[in-house]
Amino acid sequence: MSYAIIKLIVFFVCFGISFYACSAIQFEKIMKVRQPGKVIVMLFLLSLIMGYLSAQAILELTIMNGLGM
Repeated sequence: MSYAIIKLIVFFVCFGISFYACSAIQFEKIMKVRQPGKVIVMLFLLSLIMGYLSAQAILELTIMNGLGM
């Protein structure tokens, strides 16, 4: 039970950090933006993917190897 809570907290922290980092990208300079709603969806999905991967990497390197508990 406690591992699931830790996993969820780590994921949300990593998601927030990746969303903050991805929001600094200026998509107007990379591509032509005609529909800003699609850019927001892309930003959300990119942040979700990066948050999941970074959370899994952190958990794999710490808790799952016995360093945390």
